[in-house]
Amino acid sequence: QIDDLAEVDYSLSGLPAVFQPFIDLDLKGVVFPAGNYTDSPYMAASFTIPDQSDSMLYLAFSEYFFQTSSFAYYTAGAFNMTIAEETCSYFNINTEIFSSIIPEVAKYSVTPYPVMLKLMSTEIPIISLQQDSFMVGIQGSMEVLAILPDSTTRSLFTLNIAANTSISLNIFDQKLMGSLCLNRIQLSLAHSNVGSFEVLLLENILSYILQTEVIPSANGK
Repeated sequence: QIDDLAEVDYSLSGLPAVFQPFIDLDLKGVVFPAGNYTDSPYMAASFTIPDQSDSMLYLAFSEYFFQTSSFAYYTAGAFNMTIAEETCSYFNINTEIFSSIIPEVAKYSVTPYPVMLKLMSTEIPIISLQQDSFMVGIQGSMEVLAILPDSTTRSLFTLNIAANTSISLNIFDQKLMGSLCLNRIQLSLAHSNVGSFEVLLLENILSYILQTEVIPSANGK
C-alpha cells in the first residue's frame, strides 16, 4: 500500500532472467485505488534498460506506471479539493477582490464576502515521459462560492481549467529531486450566476500567482 488512496502491484510478471554478470527482474508496476483492483484503461509497452554495468542496481519505470498512478488517484478523488475560507482569507481572496477584476461580481454582491474554491479534475491527468522530465496535462474546473453571513454558500461562477505542466528530474545530494514548471494555463467560463465576463485577466492573474507563489513553494519542499 502506497497510502490511504492507492496500492501498487509490483509482483513478478515473469521468471527472473539470470545471466553471469546480472539478473533481470520484470515487475508489473501497476497502481490502483486502495481496496479496489480496477483494470487500467492503459496498455503496458515493453522497454529495455540501456546496457550499462558501472552500478550495482538499475531501476526503470515505464510511462505505464505513471499512467496507472494518475488513473488510481483520479479514481480515488485525490485531485478534487476545497480551498476553505480560512486559506482564502489568508491570501485576501474575497468577493471584493473578484469585483475589482469582474465588475459583474460587484453588481451581484455589494458587501464583501469571504469565498471558498472548489477544484475538481474532470479528466484523468495525462502523463508522458520525456528524456529528463515528464509532462502532465490537467483538465479540471474551479467553482467560486461566496460564503454568506448565515454560513450558507452561493455559487458565483465556475471556470474550466486546462493546464500543462512539466516536472524536471535531477539528482542532488544522492536524492532524486523534481522541479515543477507551469508551461500553460487556460481558463474558460463554464457557468456563471453573475453574468458573462472575459476571463483573460483572471487567467493572467492566476498564472502569475501560480508562477510566483504556489510553484516556487512546492519546489522548495
